Amino acid sequence: MKRDNLKNQYRVNEQIRAKEVRIVGDDIESKVLPTRDALRLAEQKGVDLVEISPNAQPPVCRLIDYSKFIYQQKKRQKEMKAKQVKVEVKEIRFGPQTDEHDYAFKLKHAQGFLSDGDRVKAYVFFRGRSILFKEQGEVLLLRFAQDLEEYGKVEGMPVLEGKRMTMFIAPKKTAPKKVVAEEVDDDTDDFDDEPDDTKPAAPVKRQPQQKARKEYTGPKVEGEDWDD
Repeated sequence: MKRDNLKNQYRVNEQIRAKEVRIVGDDIESKVLPTRDALRLAEQKGVDLVEISPNAQPPVCRLIDYSKFIYQQKKRQKEMKAKQVKVEVKEIRFGPQTDEHDYAFKLKHAQGFLSDGDRVKAYVFFRGRSILFKEQGEVLLLRFAQDLEEYGKVEGMPVLEGKRMTMFIAPKKTAPKKVVAEEVDDDTDDFDDEPDDTKPAAPVKRQPQQKARKEYTGPKVEGEDWDD
């Protein structure tokens, strides 16, 4: 079934409906041709004409053996799946008029989720006539994304579906929250150790002043001591 689904994603040869196409391929100069000429060229080379970008103007077609093309696509999908890491999706729900206290509380939770490598699904739920405040909900989500810029990246603009306006935020590779916590702990430890190191250093700074007074005498030297 998976093979059939993959094959049905692409139009091949006579299935291509556009009047003209842009052809690409190995050792082929990219150019726009009438579809009939492109099919004739593919036949001459003993390959297929595969539509790989149907929404382009004109559509882009590759001259390649169709079986080889499907094999390459399947191989690429397997490689992508192997690289994928299972990420949990954490939902955070807002109302169109969420107060600052509730917003800060949910922002803190989202920071924790993203720092742990989870994906955040933030959405605004509109009840009844509150759908009139959809612009306000969009502003809230965009502000939420901006406040989480250090922790994650937005996968797309807010989308309204029914009574929900949804936006997804993916975690970044680094976890700034954890790094900051470690830095704070390290600074605290250094601060606790400083008093023991700085106390014996105080008399050392006074010694040069005492030697200077013993080595020099006279009114001119006293004026120099005052300047120092």
